[in-house]
Amino acid sequence: MTAPKRFPHLRQDLAASLVVFLVALPLCVGVAVASGVPAELGLVTGIVGGLVTGLLRGSTLQVSGPAAGLTVLVFELVRDSGLPVLGAVVLTTGLLQLALGALGLGRWFRAISVSVVEGMLAGIGLVLIAGQLYPVADATAPASGLAKIAGLPQVLVDAAQSSRAPASLALGAGTIAVLVLWKRLPPAVRTVPAPLAAVGLATAAATALALPVATVEVRGLLESLQPPPLEAFGELATVSMLGTVVAFTLIASAESLFSAAAVDRMHDGPRTQYDHELIAQGAGNTVCGLLGALPMTAVIVRSAANVQAGARTKASRVLHGVWLLLFAALLPSLLAYIPIPALAGVLVYSGAKLVPVRRLVALWREHPGEALILVVTAVSVMVVSMFEGVLVGLALSVVKTAWEASHLRLDVVDKGAGPVQVHLSGNATFLRLPKLLGALEALPQDRPVELDLSGLHHLDHACRTALAHWAERHSAAGTEPVRVTPARG
Repeated sequence: MTAPKRFPHLRQDLAASLVVFLVALPLCVGVAVASGVPAELGLVTGIVGGLVTGLLRGSTLQVSGPAAGLTVLVFELVRDSGLPVLGAVVLTTGLLQLALGALGLGRWFRAISVSVVEGMLAGIGLVLIAGQLYPVADATAPASGLAKIAGLPQVLVDAAQSSRAPASLALGAGTIAVLVLWKRLPPAVRTVPAPLAAVGLATAAATALALPVATVEVRGLLESLQPPPLEAFGELATVSMLGTVVAFTLIASAESLFSAAAVDRMHDGPRTQYDHELIAQGAGNTVCGLLGALPMTAVIVRSAANVQAGARTKASRVLHGVWLLLFAALLPSLLAYIPIPALAGVLVYSGAKLVPVRRLVALWREHPGEALILVVTAVSVMVVSMFEGVLVGLALSVVKTAWEASHLRLDVVDKGAGPVQVHLSGNATFLRLPKLLGALEALPQDRPVELDLSGLHHLDHACRTALAHWAERHSAAGTEPVRVTPARG
């Protein structure tokens, strides 16, 4: 059997893998630097995403690696607990994902409210933008999301008085400008991925002009690997750390499976097997944890580039991992030339794409309740933390669903003589008791009432008891007893 017959799409997959590699390279490095870890660890996660997750079943064309969505959470964890604990958290996250996938729970992540997930990502995006504007201005970012936003005016004032900041600001702004304008350039130019072009141009400018800007610190691939020691797992016994593990698992899994659904809409190939995809993500995160690297998720930017470049099988994503490995092994010194303001500019642009402004406007017109959940979740993530923000969003989503599920219609027919007829339809739950009792108590006390409950789909215990008590009070006033047509079932 000849090679072309064994690998009929090798040419397309090889070309696509090179495109994905060029997209992934600056993003892997940028996410690592923004997360407060050695740049090489971002490459390690990208390599594992290609060589481990890429080989497993799940989503054929989806590409995994370090993602901007977890940057804020990783930075706070590394800052507060250290790099060894990051490895323990990522490893535990991977094992949880493996268990969830093996139990067939992968598809249930699709049941998470889209507004909550988008609100979570929007909150991350806003914190990411605020945080990365500091290295763009050659400054150090504060710890909390609110402090990052509140401190931006002072950063601009300090930058205007600094000798180094103007060059840093120029590189960062130039990088963002290239990313925004790249899609308007001729197709022949756009064969080079925008992130690579932006970082490449910034690196060339910084080197040629000898600009006084911070660059990536290079440690070497093997030197950067820090497998978590056993004592690091003891740190996970606290409630806050368990919450962090849950947050990592929820965000990494939900983002990966939502990305898979989006990628499925981009091509006509095999559909995603959600449980297998969750197992693949878990295997990747387990290996990343063992190596002390960044957590991974499926990344929509790389996945879209893979599909648009003509990939046909999972060979493209595996090969992209091979190219990342070769670069990390043979050319790591090139990382030392990359300006940090340029990487920060890439992440500011990535953070902006996480904020669904256009969708929020449309959502507000069609489903204002969902838009409110999105906004409240995003603000909570910024003000409090990732985990608590998501919990607030989920709680609001449950309350909204319960409120809508308890829709109750009350129709009163009063012909001026004879009994007043009251018809109830829908779902009578305790959430609607104030409205229901208010309407019934407003009925004339000296008129008989016929209460028709046959249109109710559900009548909970609280409403049943309240209706019985109201009927007793109404009848006690000397009026003819209330006649009740019972609910169905």
